Amino acid sequence: MNSSPPHIRDSTSNHLITLARWMAGDFSNYKQAFENPKDYAHIHVLFRPLPFEFFSGIGLYSEQVYDYDLWRPYRQGVHRLVDHGDEIYIENYSLKNALIYAGAARELSILRTITPDCIARRYHCSMIFKREGDRFIGAVEPGNLCLIEKHGCQTYLDSYVEITQTTWVSLDRGLDVNTHEQVWGSTFGPLRFEKREGFGHEVPNIL
Repeated sequence: MNSSPPHIRDSTSNHLITLARWMAGDFSNYKQAFENPKDYAHIHVLFRPLPFEFFSGIGLYSEQVYDYDLWRPYRQGVHRLVDHGDEIYIENYSLKNALIYAGAARELSILRTITPDCIARRYHCSMIFKREGDRFIGAVEPGNLCLIEKHGCQTYLDSYVEITQTTWVSLDRGLDVNTHEQVWGSTFGPLRFEKREGFGHEVPNIL
């Protein structure tokens, strides 16, 4: 139960809705990829609001795709936004048989086939966001326990995200659990996306 005073709760709930609306959209790093094609592929990050009934709250489905292969996402997920006082937690979930739902961020008929029994919680992998002026700043929860095996190496996720009403900046890196050296992720700096289409009007109004 949230024990914050009512005015703090109301403010945070407003922030949660604002964050969800800003996240909901089709983001593209076209400019970055065009200016630096050797270093950056052209990628879309899409977030589509889920019905209120899915989590009895605010949830999003996401997929990341290369611009040349929009129906074959290389990353998919489901996300639940949770009010934690002055912070907003985004719980992350993986999808079972994820490719069945490819394209769900663009086709609502596919999105509606996703049900709560299709997902599994990724423990220790929540993102924690805080409002800072005209943006939200987020990072993976502390502890270095969001584990991902890549290239035969056990790594932990180091993730930073910065969101405004029209932009998304992110840097995901996988660090070796023993040496803390980078194993995967961008070595050229963060990905910089601009919102091409917004879906914020689809976010359920819980206020």
